[in-house]
Amino acid sequence: MPVSLLLLIPLLPFVGFLINGLGFKRIPNSLAGILAVLAALGSFGLSLYTFSLFQAAGSQTVVVPVFDWISVGTLNIPFSFQIDQLSLLMLLIITGVGSLIHIYSVGYMSHDAGFGKFLAYLNLFLFFMLLLVLGSNYVMMFIGWEGVGLCSYLLIGFWNKNTSYNDAARKAFIMNRVGDLGFLLGIFAIIAAFGSVEFSEIFSKAQAFSVGDPVIVTITLLLFVGAMGKSAQIPLYTWLPDAMAGPTPVSALIHAATMVTAGIYMVIRSNILYSLAPATLEAVAIIGAATALLGASIGLLQNDIKKVLAYSTVSQLGYMFIALGVAAYSSSMFHVITHAFFKALLFLGAGSVIHAMSNEQDIRSMGGLRKHLPVTFLTFFIGTWAIAGLPPFAGFFSKDEILAHAFVHNKLLWGLGLLGSVMTSFYMFRLLFLTFFGEFRGTKEQAHHLHESPSSMTIPLIVLAILSAVGGFIGVPEALHGSNWLSAFMDPLFDGARKVNPEMFGPLGLSHSTEYMLMGISVAAALLAAIAAYVVYVQRQSRPAPESVERKGIEKLVYNKYYVDELYNAVFVRPVMVLSDIFWSFGEFVIDLFVEGYGAAVAFLSGRFRKLQTGFTGYYIFAMVLGIVLILFWNLVVRHHSLLKDLL
Repeated sequence: MPVSLLLLIPLLPFVGFLINGLGFKRIPNSLAGILAVLAALGSFGLSLYTFSLFQAAGSQTVVVPVFDWISVGTLNIPFSFQIDQLSLLMLLIITGVGSLIHIYSVGYMSHDAGFGKFLAYLNLFLFFMLLLVLGSNYVMMFIGWEGVGLCSYLLIGFWNKNTSYNDAARKAFIMNRVGDLGFLLGIFAIIAAFGSVEFSEIFSKAQAFSVGDPVIVTITLLLFVGAMGKSAQIPLYTWLPDAMAGPTPVSALIHAATMVTAGIYMVIRSNILYSLAPATLEAVAIIGAATALLGASIGLLQNDIKKVLAYSTVSQLGYMFIALGVAAYSSSMFHVITHAFFKALLFLGAGSVIHAMSNEQDIRSMGGLRKHLPVTFLTFFIGTWAIAGLPPFAGFFSKDEILAHAFVHNKLLWGLGLLGSVMTSFYMFRLLFLTFFGEFRGTKEQAHHLHESPSSMTIPLIVLAILSAVGGFIGVPEALHGSNWLSAFMDPLFDGARKVNPEMFGPLGLSHSTEYMLMGISVAAALLAAIAAYVVYVQRQSRPAPESVERKGIEKLVYNKYYVDELYNAVFVRPVMVLSDIFWSFGEFVIDLFVEGYGAAVAFLSGRFRKLQTGFTGYYIFAMVLGIVLILFWNLVVRHHSLLKDLL
């Protein structure tokens, strides 16, 4: 596999970043858009070509060295790429969905003053994400990991004249650093345990460890802390809904197929380590289930169209971690892929609505938009049907597979997953009905400007809608007479894990009749939730209460997102601010007082002593005589006081 070919995949977006980033004030918007889109599409084309070469070569893992990077004693860290089933799937998702988001951005951001700069940031984001999934070792993964964190900060706070947007960007950056510290400590622990950061060496040496080894448990827990931050799991999830402050294409890029899936990618990549640590997997499953329920419950009462989708992302990421926790690694990846399609579609559809509504995001001010935005409505409906887990669209297959594995592992876990699925269906159809059905509730000015988005925005919606409709067929289960291509394709990735813990990789153990029953229950539950949303918001025409209405009990608790942000402010933010004020005061009144006081004293005394230099000879003779007298007095009276006393 040619090195130049692989290098071009991340380099094309990086070149796009350099050109648009350095020349955005001089390059016309039309040219900037073409350069950014071509960079993303070029990477996608090369990724497809690499995938075909990989298939033709027999699907064998290939490590392509680029150059020697870091050598410290016996530790050698090369700059090299690893091409296997996992990296190829991630390449196709990142570059494919990323290209559609770039195309959409050309229309969505066309009137923005920072158009070229925005596209440059998108290209840079793509570069770091590609570096993250292509690297053959944990250090390269960490470089990409930190890079996407930086780009998320730049993109979330892109409209930096708004203080609240800057606060949201800062919050995302800081909360991710908390998780990244755990990831970094995990890398140090890996170096101490294995003497290497290369995936191939680590996974080979890991086979010598026993299941439940404390060293492996420690490493996996530390790595999972990093995943909790990047993939927004409890307790490090609150940055993700606030990331809605950025332009809508940013929300789609961060929430759909790239940054938030980095944690899932890392766990799947480290599958042999996690298979050696069942205790860590149990923790992953529990946190995933809690996150799925928390995100779904908060989404039930949100009225900002993007906030609903944001909490939906938090919930869906929880499902992916449930799958990881029950060692259903390929099922988790399956949901990553389908989620990339329908969540990107939903966010871009929300952007189309916001564009038509003159930047209005409150669904209480919408309604009846399907008449004015037919393409947006149809594609948004497909995305809603898919995320609700209703057949035959993509979300049905991936979510059903996760629930089936959860059922085998733990019936309570399955029940919690099913409950989350019901809430998902309800709040998504609630969003659909309040936005597109009924009478328009906005202003006359907004009604006058309602229009379908330009083709640069609707074409990506149509492509993503098609993928959301048919994407699930890459993982049709045997019970539905499918071959589950994705599971078979990814199977070689788990050979090492299967050797160290074969019990985790046995057959699912469900009869077809049981699988049909589980499918029927989940579909019926989701369908009933959708019907309930239709009855409440279409037939009865119920509307969410305005902000001024006082809410009570559980409704108030959920509407205020369980007061988690307030809790964090009280427990972490305010104490840190108080402590920083104390240190600032110490620096201001002690350190600065000493330093500045010393300087002021020197200046004061030097100013006084300077006046002694008068230039008169008589004054100098007087000063000299006075000095001699003082010296004699010191020597005769002070130093020889006892001698004089004896003489007298």
